[in-house]
Amino acid sequence: MSNPNTPGKPAMRTGSLSRAALIAALYAALTLLLAPISYGEIQLRISEALTLLPILLPEAVPALAVGCLLANILGGAPVYDIVFGTLATLLAAIATRLLRARPRLAAAMPVLFNGVIVGAVVHYAYAPVIPLALCMLSVSAGEAAVCFLLGPLLLSVLRKLPSRLLYL
Repeated sequence: MSNPNTPGKPAMRTGSLSRAALIAALYAALTLLLAPISYGEIQLRISEALTLLPILLPEAVPALAVGCLLANILGGAPVYDIVFGTLATLLAAIATRLLRARPRLAAAMPVLFNGVIVGAVVHYAYAPVIPLALCMLSVSAGEAAVCFLLGPLLLSVLRKLPSRLLYL
């Protein structure tokens, strides 16, 4: 099926679009539900486990960026966090997708991008008295815990699902 707006480029299938919407909503909902640990100087965003989904699903790349954008807007994050936090998630999702053949390295991408970018946002927008390096380290540590513990567990469960359930 080709896209009438862009000749030669396939249109996103309904199943892919539905999965993307579900991923975005789940990311935003988890972040908001766990708001006390999702925002601020010390962050442990459980929703970041979803950042490994691009290993399995290409539609997870834009979905994660949209979910992060929604979570940051609805969570009342400062504009710097809305813009740069979303950018960090998008860059991490793209890199994760590109490195999908090497899952351990792919899992390091959200740690790297969020550690540097969101760490800088935390320093400048939330806690300028805390040294920049410490903010980056704090965000990286929380991200690593989620991406190397919960993320692989999530992928393991999804890989055990019959493909007809995952790729409706």
